[in-house]
Amino acid sequence: MSDENPACRQTDPMDPARAEALLRTLGRDGDIRAGDALPPFFHQVYFWDALTSALLGRDGHPRVGQGLIPDMGLPRRMWAGGALAFHAPLRAGIAAEKLSSVLKAERKTGRTGPLGFVTLEHQIWQEDTLCVTDRQDLVYREDPDPTAPTPEPPLANTDEDSAIDVQFDSTTLFRYSALTFNGHRIHYDLDYAKQVEGYGGLVVHGPLLAQLLMLMADTPAAPLRSFAFRATAPLMHFETATLCRKGDQGWVRAPDGRQCMIARINGG
Repeated sequence: MSDENPACRQTDPMDPARAEALLRTLGRDGDIRAGDALPPFFHQVYFWDALTSALLGRDGHPRVGQGLIPDMGLPRRMWAGGALAFHAPLRAGIAAEKLSSVLKAERKTGRTGPLGFVTLEHQIWQEDTLCVTDRQDLVYREDPDPTAPTPEPPLANTDEDSAIDVQFDSTTLFRYSALTFNGHRIHYDLDYAKQVEGYGGLVVHGPLLAQLLMLMADTPAAPLRSFAFRATAPLMHFETATLCRKGDQGWVRAPDGRQCMIARINGG
């Protein structure tokens, strides 16, 4: 890893107030004070990469080709999934460092046309201890063809042992975008989401769905050790998500029964 690229190495004071703001955005009460262990995946609200507007792409993300992610000529970005390992608790109010690298970046041709696959790995360190390893799988693709048939999404299982219904609105998506410093316009710009990227509404963040599944799985008796997830269909902001759990499997089901996300949970 090169120290010459500032995108590869970031530090953050881990302000407790930011994690507490995420708790409120997720509809949860509680206080987070300096020294408290953060809930799993809350590092998403830290390590902002605050670029000027001139360095952003049309979608609101940092323009590709200027940092870790190469420009493969494909304008639409999607967070396809990821895998997290929780080695030690991250604590609020204690400075932490994130080291980022590209594990894979390649362009292929699929059934729907050219695709770009990028896998990033982030290591979160605090007080010389590796606390979290976070792998992100991104997919880049062409703009939608309005004449092409819509792919049939998979159907979700209905044999869960536990389930929670969660509703979203544009305010929740905006607040989550702000806290994670995610400028992707599909989450707050309805005209852009529908007219440019071809969605039926604002898109609920994949990481937000993963976050809710993690909080559902993480308990004092069985703290989360690892979590791997894959997005399989988008969920719109006006749809109720059913968060499901059965053993070490988790998934998100939309109102029409389609599967939006699957996950493997390791806790205890």
